[in-house]
Amino acid sequence: MTVLEKVAYLKGLIKGMDVDPESKEGRIYDAFLDVLDDLALSVTDMEDSIAEIDEAVGALDEDLGALEGYVYGEDFDDDCSCGCSHEEDEDEDCCEDCCSDEDCDCCGETLYQVTCPSCNDEIYLDEDMVDSGSIKCPNCGENLEFETDEETQE
Repeated sequence: MTVLEKVAYLKGLIKGMDVDPESKEGRIYDAFLDVLDDLALSVTDMEDSIAEIDEAVGALDEDLGALEGYVYGEDFDDDCSCGCSHEEDEDEDCCEDCCSDEDCDCCGETLYQVTCPSCNDEIYLDEDMVDSGSIKCPNCGENLEFETDEETQE
């Protein structure tokens, strides 16, 4: 039974008591029922809003999961900040050192940790990203430029 149905039931009980609406008790009952009716409507509106928000959050969660799969690969493990799959080191706890070091042992590729000077967000880049020469910070959009040793030697 919903809150609105319970309030309607109470209205019926009070009406069945044959309380004179002009008496002191009748006016109090009417005031209580008006407040209960308003509260029941508010609760129902909030339940509807929460259901809509829950549905939207579920859709966002699915979209984020699809995006993570696209960006990091289908074997992405979101416990690891470098996005590695952990397939190569099943028996080892690879996340203790690899994600903060330059070499990520668990995913077999070199990752570089860069801190954005604008927002101080830590970003992990692979060789291809560094070789491109620049990237936009995913947090603040600042253009970050990179210079490799090969470029400085030329």
